[in-house]
Amino acid sequence: MAIASTAGGTSRGMTREEKKVIFASSLGTVFEWYDFYLYGSLAVFIGSTFFSPAIPEATRNIFALLAFAAGFLVRPFGALLFGRIGDLVGRKYTFLVTMTIMGLSTFLVGLLPGYATLGIAAPVILIILRMLQGLALGGEYGGAATYVAEHAPDNRRGYYTSWIQTTATLGLFLSLVVILIVQASLSKENYAAWGWRIPFIVSFLLLGISIWIRLSLSESPTFQRMKDEGKGSKAPLTEAFGQWKNAKIALLALLGLTAGQAVVWYNGQFYALFFLTNVLKVDAQSVNIMIAVALAVGSIFFVVFGWLSDKIGRKPIIMAGLALAIVCTFPLFKALTWAANPALATAQQNTRATVTAAPGDCKFQFNPVGTAKFTTSCDIATSFLTKNSVPYDVVSTAAAGTPASVKIGNETVESYDAIAAGDQAKAKEAAFIKAVNMSLQDGGYPLKRAAAKVADQKLDAFVAANPELKLDAAAIRAGEKATVPIDQAVKD
Repeated sequence: MAIASTAGGTSRGMTREEKKVIFASSLGTVFEWYDFYLYGSLAVFIGSTFFSPAIPEATRNIFALLAFAAGFLVRPFGALLFGRIGDLVGRKYTFLVTMTIMGLSTFLVGLLPGYATLGIAAPVILIILRMLQGLALGGEYGGAATYVAEHAPDNRRGYYTSWIQTTATLGLFLSLVVILIVQASLSKENYAAWGWRIPFIVSFLLLGISIWIRLSLSESPTFQRMKDEGKGSKAPLTEAFGQWKNAKIALLALLGLTAGQAVVWYNGQFYALFFLTNVLKVDAQSVNIMIAVALAVGSIFFVVFGWLSDKIGRKPIIMAGLALAIVCTFPLFKALTWAANPALATAQQNTRATVTAAPGDCKFQFNPVGTAKFTTSCDIATSFLTKNSVPYDVVSTAAAGTPASVKIGNETVESYDAIAAGDQAKAKEAAFIKAVNMSLQDGGYPLKRAAAKVADQKLDAFVAANPELKLDAAAIRAGEKATVPIDQAVKD
């Protein structure tokens, strides 16, 4: 086993059969990534539906993302399982199995009753379905790349398989487009109540299309030749991992290449969506549009760099990409905060909260299945601050039995213990939230994204871009007569 570094030789165009192989393999894998990423894109609704309402919203979102991560934990096992099946019975039929598992698992998420109906069984079933998705994708993605590579000329393998690399991005793009269409077709209330399930149910249609297309494919020529010559592997896992020289290359590829690529991809694209929506409080529709545009533009470069890897080798491109991510990640997210919610960025920089609590009052809030309840005064305070993107420090200097307090600027607000409050818990919660919100506002924190300020920025940009209209932004804000309607000037 060896990893190709470069390829030279004479290049030729794709044959009709090769184009069909790339199209069918890529399209099916796009649909599988669509299924896989719906979960992450709709994590907020999944968290509120399948996890206990007794858990703070921010914590539910974290649990939803942890369940999302369960799919990643089993992906390597899916690659091993279906890779072995592919080596024994062929790539084509393995494709059909992974596609069916993925499509049905996603479809069932769309029909799964929530926590209010099933209780603790809801998140358990959700995680099982998520793990089935991970198994299927682990087999599908590697299988598709192998299938295409076995059709590719040696000196164009990077270019041919680069089309498979676009599928993760295009799958997320497709999921965002479907989500946007459903959001635009329903009221906000209906979408939150049941409309978010529609993109999951649509996967059943995509499953039918994928199976129909892939049934028309023939077996990989390399596999078919090995099968005809009786050279097929009898024990693929033992041959791959039982010998150190082969296992070493597999481990290097897993830890040195795949792990780094996964961090870069999910951090730069998927987490950016979550960050904009839940931390910076940008409306979901605007975020989906921005990420979808970025994905559409970025997909082109998979093919460009795949082609370039055939010329200069894989390693230089991989190393350059990882180095660029290390240098740019923190500055980019900082810039994203200042661009999307400058008021929040300023407040975070200037004002930190301090939670003063008794020793042992603050707990580590990890509860994936939603059975634990965090009711201490410190937990209530820190959960609220986390939900509102407020940086804070915890000082454990209060006397035992003393409720935790939150200090923001010059204001101090006392928290409460939900159990000790008894019947007054709801009233104390409302009073606490109101008092902390007032302190946050005094400290410069926007409780929601400043829409008026964003409109002002858009108006200024419109005026600057259209000098021939001779508009006066200040006059428009004051309500004076303009040469174009004000709503046109500030229109999104």
